[in-house]
Amino acid sequence: MYYVIIQGFRSYRDQTEFVMGNFISPPPSAIQFVLSDEFSHLRPEQRLALLHEGTGPRVISAFVEIIFDNSDNRLPIDKEEVSLRRVIGAKKDQYFLDKKMVTKNDVMNLLESAGFSRSNPYYIVKQGKINQMATAPDSQRLKLLREVAGTRVYDERKEESISLMKETGRSFTDMFLIKCVLSTKRETCGDKSRQLRDAQQDARDKVEETERVVRELKARISAMKEEKEQLSAERQEQIKQRTKLELKAKDLQDELAGNSEQRKRLLKERQKLLEKIEEKQKELQETEPKFNAVKEREERGISRLAQATQERTDLYAKQGRGSQFTSKEERDKWIKKELKSLDQAINDKKRQIAAIHKDLEDTEANKEKNLEQYSVRFGLREKYAQIKHCYKDKQSKKVLKSIGVDYCDQALAAKREELEKKQQLLRAATGKAILNGIDSINKVLEHFRRKGINQHVINGYHGIIMNNFECEPAFYTCVEVTAGTRLFYHIVETDEVSTKILMEFNKMNLPGEVTFLPLSKLDVRDTAYPETNDAIPMISKLRYSPNFDKAFKHVFGKTLICRSMEVSTQLARAFTMDCITLEGDQVSHRGALTGGYYDTRKSRLELQKDMRKAEEELGELEAKLNENLSSRINNEIDQLMNQMQQIETQQRKFKASRDSILSEMKMLKEKRQQSEKTFMPKQRSLQSLEASLHAMESTRESLKAELGTDLLSQLSLEDQRRVDDLNDEIRQLQQDNRQLLNERIKLEGIMTRVETYLNENLRKRLDQVEQELNELRETEGGTVLTATTSELDGINKRIKDTLARSEDLDSLIDKTEVEIKDHQKSMERWKNIEKDQNEAINHDTKELEKMTNRQGMLLKKKEECMKKIRELGSLPQEAFEKYQTLTLKQVYYLRRNLQIETARWLTRFQTQTVHNKLAGCFLFKMREMQQLSGGQKSLVALALIFAIQKCDPAPFYLFDEIDQALDAQHRKAVSGTISQCIVERLGQE
Repeated sequence: MYYVIIQGFRSYRDQTEFVMGNFISPPPSAIQFVLSDEFSHLRPEQRLALLHEGTGPRVISAFVEIIFDNSDNRLPIDKEEVSLRRVIGAKKDQYFLDKKMVTKNDVMNLLESAGFSRSNPYYIVKQGKINQMATAPDSQRLKLLREVAGTRVYDERKEESISLMKETGRSFTDMFLIKCVLSTKRETCGDKSRQLRDAQQDARDKVEETERVVRELKARISAMKEEKEQLSAERQEQIKQRTKLELKAKDLQDELAGNSEQRKRLLKERQKLLEKIEEKQKELQETEPKFNAVKEREERGISRLAQATQERTDLYAKQGRGSQFTSKEERDKWIKKELKSLDQAINDKKRQIAAIHKDLEDTEANKEKNLEQYSVRFGLREKYAQIKHCYKDKQSKKVLKSIGVDYCDQALAAKREELEKKQQLLRAATGKAILNGIDSINKVLEHFRRKGINQHVINGYHGIIMNNFECEPAFYTCVEVTAGTRLFYHIVETDEVSTKILMEFNKMNLPGEVTFLPLSKLDVRDTAYPETNDAIPMISKLRYSPNFDKAFKHVFGKTLICRSMEVSTQLARAFTMDCITLEGDQVSHRGALTGGYYDTRKSRLELQKDMRKAEEELGELEAKLNENLSSRINNEIDQLMNQMQQIETQQRKFKASRDSILSEMKMLKEKRQQSEKTFMPKQRSLQSLEASLHAMESTRESLKAELGTDLLSQLSLEDQRRVDDLNDEIRQLQQDNRQLLNERIKLEGIMTRVETYLNENLRKRLDQVEQELNELRETEGGTVLTATTSELDGINKRIKDTLARSEDLDSLIDKTEVEIKDHQKSMERWKNIEKDQNEAINHDTKELEKMTNRQGMLLKKKEECMKKIRELGSLPQEAFEKYQTLTLKQVYYLRRNLQIETARWLTRFQTQTVHNKLAGCFLFKMREMQQLSGGQKSLVALALIFAIQKCDPAPFYLFDEIDQALDAQHRKAVSGTISQCIVERLGQE
């Protein structure tokens, strides 16, 4: 033991550490608490009794930890120090080995493996144990000796061995009987199985021939059934179409009868809405001139007020300059500086006014344009019903009579599925962000193509690195490891192309991660490669267009493919280049080494190659499908197909135009309202800027007039009169402007209320009524009903033709099925013969397997018994070999003799063992324990304990007050046998 740690145990409240070898030793009870069986089964009240009791907070748990010295590997743990801790509480009792929880049984097994024997608990001798042993009766000491010497264990093992020997004898007898039976049965089963297999082979040949014929017939019937299912599916679809057309015809008839009243109501409401709108517009037209007149007067008043106020301010400033400046020259200098600032400010105001004028003109122009576009779009809505009627009329003429090309369809579907799987594998092997970026770039380019813009960007984009080169499959691994995610870098002609793409990318708010390689910006220099047979430049093994030479040199130009890691290390150090082996082990020119296993099954280049091949095959299949379809459709069907395509094109255009018209009308209306809302604030801003411009121009004229005049401390009489006139004018203008403001606000409120009622109420409801009327127009008229009836007649004719072909197929299928049944009966007959023979063979085989398994089990059991017999002592090998060749009667007699001989041998072994263990006890003169004194009895007890420890050594020993009854001489002798002694009561010894 190195040291012992105690906390919360008995009198040790705080954590206390005892280092072994010092003068302070841990209490023996703490060590017994961890190692001894005495504390193995504690009840809750006993665990609580071991916890510390004293002042302060209550202790709820305690532990004792022992650190063992394992430098001699006595414990089966690969550490020099091993800690064993036991923790107890009111409801827990746990062991921890190196801070990991273990069971009590694991701890006991560990201690036993280290030398702490369960049958010898005397490696810990506590107080009173010496006296107890000295005064114990002879029977108890004899029992102790038998326990320590292993005699009790030996007796138990002996009884077990005798029992096993008896069982083994019975098993041997059964085994020999079964072996004889098994041998006979195995010979019989072998002959029978050979005969059955010959007959089975004949039956199997005839069954295979019949199955071949049945397969051919089933293939024919499968093709007919597939055609029938297709016809059935077409018929079901035609029935659905017929049902829909019948319901549609009925609905049209009901609508024709019931929409008249609704249309009258809507027309009446529309007329009322138009009258109200006209009335409100008239009211608005009457109020608007008044509002404009008041607004114009208010603007003139505000402008004149600003001019008068500025002029008065200039005069006051002129008066103050007499005290501000000391000379005329200083004043003139300041005036020139102010004039320069005013000129700059006036120019800025003029530019702002010009910009607002242009903005107002643009707003007015946009307003007129929006009104014009709105009227055009509104007119297009009126054509909606006519286009709809035309579409319905042509839709009734759509007939498609094509012969199915099932094989090509199935092959095409399989190839598409294969392509999708390859794409999924590539997505799994690549980051999601990178693939999203590739998809997003394709969306941007498709957007440019659809809009017909940025053609130079489309031509300047060349795809990703991986799609622009090829190489041998042997180099896939090293190329992928070298490039990494750079395989998915995007090659572009210039940085302008990448900028345009990124701008649209961000504008469309697309996901993903992209990295561009602009060829115009890449600075790539020629690299001097080493001339050696052990390495080649990677770029020399890539096949790509010379136009992309810069991009590929940028990615692969400084990498060598080497023969081995040793060559890679040497070349990377000598030429400062990255080196890689064919297996993907990489050596950086900076010294880093990377590599390991690379799963070639997930090669991205291989997946890309497979995807290209699948896309080519898919294109070929589609071309073949189109060729087969066109070759098997007559001229009439071609004409009808062209008509159908034209109708579908008109339909798509109509739907697109209708949706765009509705959305554009809504947008134009909103733009018009927005323009009207922003027009007035811009106009007010213009007025304010113009007033500010007039004030600054007035100030400039005043300063120019003052320049060169005499410096006066008081205003002249003319200027003073002008100030008085301006004061009177300003007061009058302020009063007039307040009146005009109130009047304008009142008129503006009336106009806003009328416009809101027009736009948010009357016009919205009018649009709803117009839309409902248009919808009614779409469903009205007998043209649609006539077209629907015509289409219904065509569907009925096709249903009749499909049904006739289906009946023909049923007749052919019935004939073929009868033929198949005849062959199947013959096949079933042969199969039954084969089945009977197979069952007989299987039965014999199972019986043979059971016999073999039983024999194997008995042989295994025999080996186990032999092994246990060998464990009892050494027996000659010839005896076992001779024993296996005996007859049953000889086995019985031999077994009985063996039992007797084994018992005798065990008895001799037991006697000899006890004699050897206790031989040293009879070398001296015998004396009775009653004749000895107390100290002598203790000495005898100690001698017995030391003898036990010599017989069954332990890793260490712990004695507690073993010298209690010894005299000085014996105490000194005992202490000489102990390597470490903790003395608490000092004496001469």
